Amino acid sequence: MTASPPRLGATRLVAVDGPAGAGKSTFARRLAGELGAALVLTDHFATWDDPTTRWWPGLLAVFDDLAAGRAARYRKTDWSRGFPRPGEGDEVVLVPGGTIIFEGMSSARKAIAHRLSFAIFVDHGDEQARLERAVRRDGEEHREHFRRWQQYERGWFAVDETRTRADYVVTSS
Repeated sequence: MTASPPRLGATRLVAVDGPAGAGKSTFARRLAGELGAALVLTDHFATWDDPTTRWWPGLLAVFDDLAAGRAARYRKTDWSRGFPRPGEGDEVVLVPGGTIIFEGMSSARKAIAHRLSFAIFVDHGDEQARLERAVRRDGEEHREHFRRWQQYERGWFAVDETRTRADYVVTSS
């Protein structure tokens, strides 16, 4: 993976994609630690009602800055009150160069494949087990959100062909 060339200017962008509850966040945090890489999450942008679309142009602007050799800034979605508030969280500053681990559902989407140095898909085939993991992690009050999310991501992954395009597939337990 580190032998893969940077495709975002001097920055190597590695996507860690997969369904909710599959273990991708844990995997991405470990990978970022091992590589000394920055970690950007789709959760920094997405909301329950907008898993993949309206926030995407803002993220592309961040990547465009990095590709041009400029530092990039954005504000995270604030999830601290149990509901998402886009752009009201902490500010993140990314500098060009090195590696960024981009984690979350839709991080390895076709639309950005040309900018990815490497794409990893983390899978755990049991949808019910993934649901229970996500609810344990984030709380019972989010169960219905996760059910809708799972339905959305099934369609997303089928159309985007995310798993089949990945450079590497990790099967979690």
